[in-house]
Amino acid sequence: MSHQQKIETDAAASVSRLRISEIFYSLQGESRSAGYATVFIRLTGCPLRCQYCDTSYAFQGGEWFSFADILAEVKKYKTKYITVTGGEPLAQKKCIDLLKILCDEGYDVSLETCGALDIANVDARVSRVMDLKTPASKEEEKNLYSNIDLLTSHDQVKFVICDRHDYEWAVAKVNEYKLLNRCEVFFSSSHQQLKPQQLADWIIEDQLAVRFQMQLHKSLWNDEPGR
Repeated sequence: MSHQQKIETDAAASVSRLRISEIFYSLQGESRSAGYATVFIRLTGCPLRCQYCDTSYAFQGGEWFSFADILAEVKKYKTKYITVTGGEPLAQKKCIDLLKILCDEGYDVSLETCGALDIANVDARVSRVMDLKTPASKEEEKNLYSNIDLLTSHDQVKFVICDRHDYEWAVAKVNEYKLLNRCEVFFSSSHQQLKPQQLADWIIEDQLAVRFQMQLHKSLWNDEPGR
């Protein structure tokens, strides 16, 4: 390989990589595919600082992985389910390219995104699991509501509820944006801030057509990293 070819190869590799906090294999703990064995690709970095965040270790650090290295790691596991998460995965622009590659490889891909960044360029084959940040998250003002117009029945919206005010706010948003006509809607209680039973009672009392969920991984492994 000539010196020029090496420069060109190194340059190509530098734009086809992502900073990864961890890649691990576990059960999906929430969303539509809860319970399925899944490969999680956790990207480093996030522009938000939600007060209940349980993955703050992914804000910094991590290691650079080429797309080829990511695929090689993913293929070690016998599952069709992959979740790209963070941090906030869309904070790294090349995440869009990775999502397409994973879909091209035949995987069932979901993207966990905070709802503050534009999802327009995400491959249509990806199930976008989008948070809408509640007032108690302390990041409500970051919600990018134009994303809602892009949602389809293939996508999912999640509300993490911290208290009664959050619950009423979330119900109002579901109604305002007619979210139940667009996609699946999940309500979950913020871990150690709102009892799951309380949230379940509110949903039943109000006869909401949302899906109540608990984080399976927290019940099984008490929020151990990489589980």
